[in-house]
Amino acid sequence: MARISGINIPENKIGIIAITYIFGIGKNIAKKIFEQIKLNPKKKVNKWSDLELNMIRNFINNNLKVEGELKTEIKLDVKRLVDLKCYRGIRHKIGLTVRGQKTKTNCRTRKGKRKTIANKKKIINKS
Repeated sequence: MARISGINIPENKIGIIAITYIFGIGKNIAKKIFEQIKLNPKKKVNKWSDLELNMIRNFINNNLKVEGELKTEIKLDVKRLVDLKCYRGIRHKIGLTVRGQKTKTNCRTRKGKRKTIANKKKIINKS
């Protein structure tokens, strides 16, 4: 099993898809990696030679922030916003959306499960 940046890369997938399993690498960055090191992106991982695997591993380690290093940087950026008490920092702190989305009906992922108001009774008009 191929291992890059502490992540086991699936061997039955093509290279460009397989390296997107690493946090911080999407399809566009994967394309650029294969263009830079001049390898075939359609080649399956189990067909890679040790030289090709080392070329990819070295390129990622030397040129990109991935996995733990990237996650740490993101956490520090959010912590800085919270410490500044700017609008985005306050929204992060109270767990609401940060980038201007509406929150009346959406954003259940960010706000959590619905909390119903107990014992709210309807007023019945007697005429």
